[in-house]
Amino acid sequence: MAALIGTFLLLAAVIVVAGLFLAKCADSIASLTGIGRTLAGLILLAAATSLPELAVDCKAVLMTPPAPNLAVGALVGSSLFNLLILGLLDLLNRRSTKMISPAAEEHILSAITSIMLTALVGGFIMLQNPALNIVQVGFGSTIVFVVYVLSLRMVYLDQRHRGATDEEEEAEMKLRAAVLGYLAATAAIFVAANFLAPTATQIAEKTGLGNSFVGSTFVALTTSLPEFVTTLAALRMGALNMAVGNIVGSNNFNMAILFPVDIVYRKSPLLQVASQTHVFTALVVIAVSSVLVMAMVYRPKRKYLFIEPDATAVVILSFSAIVVLYFLSKIA
Repeated sequence: MAALIGTFLLLAAVIVVAGLFLAKCADSIASLTGIGRTLAGLILLAAATSLPELAVDCKAVLMTPPAPNLAVGALVGSSLFNLLILGLLDLLNRRSTKMISPAAEEHILSAITSIMLTALVGGFIMLQNPALNIVQVGFGSTIVFVVYVLSLRMVYLDQRHRGATDEEEEAEMKLRAAVLGYLAATAAIFVAANFLAPTATQIAEKTGLGNSFVGSTFVALTTSLPEFVTTLAALRMGALNMAVGNIVGSNNFNMAILFPVDIVYRKSPLLQVASQTHVFTALVVIAVSSVLVMAMVYRPKRKYLFIEPDATAVVILSFSAIVVLYFLSKIA
């Protein structure tokens, strides 16, 4: 058991280091191409830090036996951990401007998109109608992916219309080096994640926690570590829009990842065999994301402790959901 945990932590460390380097390369690419930090967070950084989820989930459904619940749980659970990361870092933020505040209102459209995509995923898991299939790919994951692509274009046009609001810093590397570094870090993440899923499954078997809980917590936490590192780095640089965009964009990307994972999983449509436990996780993600949107538009004249839609509410809801998920895994 100690060897399994050690392997799990080592693989997690590789993903974190590679994810951090990948984020730096993405930031340099953003500066050199002129798309700005906000769009870098929403698109480049979000896609980059979500690569572990894609690699882990594809490996999970290709294992013998396959672990579709681990795959779905890792994605929905990762969205929950991403929101927890945002809340915790905002609470620790010493700057006068908070990340979860009206200062981040330009991310409202992306946050609402996250709510919509997560609601679609939870709804199709509840429905589980075999008639809603497209060959071997589920109708649900296909719809989610199409909605993601359309909403991504809408968010992109909205951000371009607003214009860059962050001050751009000089790129740390040249474009060629940044692109090569981006590709190298991507390869490192895929290799490490390739061994992460079977390790997590063995931990699940030995601890008796089950794939649903491990997918929603252990694996989701590990694959969310790049988001934590890159969001913290953006916060330290003062790039609050990049920090929020990274988290919200990653949550949108997590739901879209279900489509390629569904293609890889050839036995049946992925959402048709997913545990109903993931519906609860999806509902919590929707609730916490709704608090996030409220905080972005809430402009009180006075502040009241514990009842404000802010980082405290995000952290409390997220932690409570993890505790409930543990007990649900013991019942299932």
